[in-house]
Amino acid sequence: ANTERFCEVTPGVHDTEKNWMEALAHGHPEIAPSQVFAMAALLEGCSYINGSPQNTFVPAIIAAAKRLGLFIAGDDFKSGQTKIKSVLVDFLVGAGIKPEAIVSYNHLGNNDGKNLNAPRQFRSKEISKSNVVDDMVESNQILYAPGEKPDHTVVIKYVPYVKDSKRALDEYTSSIFMGGTNTIVMHNTCEDSLLAAPLILDLVILTELMERIEYATLSVNQHLNGYKLEDMGLQFGKMDSVLSILSYLLKAPKVPEGTPVINALFKQRSCIVNILRACAGLTSENHMLLEHKCPTIGKSSPKKLFRL
Repeated sequence: ANTERFCEVTPGVHDTEKNWMEALAHGHPEIAPSQVFAMAALLEGCSYINGSPQNTFVPAIIAAAKRLGLFIAGDDFKSGQTKIKSVLVDFLVGAGIKPEAIVSYNHLGNNDGKNLNAPRQFRSKEISKSNVVDDMVESNQILYAPGEKPDHTVVIKYVPYVKDSKRALDEYTSSIFMGGTNTIVMHNTCEDSLLAAPLILDLVILTELMERIEYATLSVNQHLNGYKLEDMGLQFGKMDSVLSILSYLLKAPKVPEGTPVINALFKQRSCIVNILRACAGLTSENHMLLEHKCPTIGKSSPKKLFRL
């Protein structure tokens, strides 16, 4: 999936399925190829995953997915540099170390690198790479004042000789105790396509699994003991068409309207693990291990009461 420029989302063009179809028929320049692929997949009954950073999922595409009961997920495969960034910044902010400047440099020589040489395509990638730290910064209001963010710069260069062997260099400069400064510098060389290919498999497998999962909500007075599900009159449904559970594998997670965006990698992974545990009838993981930390309460006690 090649990176496209961001399209100009236009009322009367991208807002409804009908308007989008008419714009496509008239060859409107803001109907991007990836939007055509997405709509075609949905109309064929297939969920669609956007592995590039551009804004493929305009309102008309989202509306079509909801109407057809299918899933869409995006944006932009998260394979190397951004995945490390989402771990490291989460650690630094959580440890009370304040990232002040993050500079990420890449060069590569495959078709992706060649395509990103065009300024408008690069801007799409720059947006998806830069926003990855936002929720982690906002989570610590002691370190950061409202609206304050680190200086964050992303550079991508096309170097044909290195082909698919992508070079990524990152510098994280942070404020520490008593006005000190801490700088972490990282260098990573990787085969870009070999990191991305397993992500595609994982995304397809998880999406297909989500297509088979349904849920129902029990009222306060309902319980399953001695009842069959079909005798309880429960209304089952699927998850929202914007499949945010896949955020773990994507740089710029698309989420349902009004939903907070989570970029911290381990929180994203925990979401997948706990949803799958719920499907298997297991309790969610919380890592408190109270049965080991509070031995006097007793390991068999179903409930524990704390006070301060």
